[in-house]
Amino acid sequence: MNETSFDPASDGAQMGFADRMAYADYLGLDRILDAQKPLSSAHDEMLFIIQHQTSELWMKLALHELRSAIAAIRDDQLRHAFKMLTRIARIFEQLNNAWDVLRTMTPSEYSAFRDQLGQSSGFQSFQYRAIEFLVGNRNPAMLQPHQHRPEVTAALEEILDRPSLYDEALLLLTRHGFNIGADAIRPNWRESRVANDAVLAAWQEVYREPDRHWTLYELAEKLVDFEDYFRRWRFNHVTTVERIIGLKRGTGGTSGVAYLRKMLEVELFPELWRVRTEL
Repeated sequence: MNETSFDPASDGAQMGFADRMAYADYLGLDRILDAQKPLSSAHDEMLFIIQHQTSELWMKLALHELRSAIAAIRDDQLRHAFKMLTRIARIFEQLNNAWDVLRTMTPSEYSAFRDQLGQSSGFQSFQYRAIEFLVGNRNPAMLQPHQHRPEVTAALEEILDRPSLYDEALLLLTRHGFNIGADAIRPNWRESRVANDAVLAAWQEVYREPDRHWTLYELAEKLVDFEDYFRRWRFNHVTTVERIIGLKRGTGGTSGVAYLRKMLEVELFPELWRVRTEL
């Protein structure tokens, strides 16, 4: 059969959508595809905008999955949590792959429109901030870039008032009879916790007898898998920024690459990384 003469309607495909919902209607594509508004005539500004908009969409999905995973762990629904944590890791794999596209932009091409960004910067992404708060990297000072938007600040404050993903994993350890020391009775969820020898000892027991503690063992590996992809995302961010702007300051006023390198040192689940040395 000649493909150019094939009529999909003959195979049952719907071809008229004057009075029914079509693909673009369901996805709201008119709004999405009309959201790219370059402020210059530079060819590569479209790449820059789409890169960051699609990253924010992936982060929206990551937040959806993170909140559900936290609730599932709290409710001892670990099989559901494992599925969500696996999906979150794959979302960050997609976010990592996106850097490869942005790295096709040269310093000269970025310089052609960088001034149009003003003081805007990915540093100000409230969804990224929400992800960090949800997984346990909590610094209330990072609320400040969002104070001009009370609804955003309120949503971030709500996250800070509740246990993080890792907090819920540690509370799960207590429900399984492990002693986790001060983490079992933390009076304030808002601050980033510090590494705890009692938690390290608990994870050591889990890793030494994985068959006996299989669900906790699998949860630990799901968390490490997520942080592995998260660390790669941060590293790719650093190298992409350095490749494009070198050591110049960021548009949002940070020290640029120097600031991003500091973020590479942050550990979300420190005992899960240190336990490997102790085994």
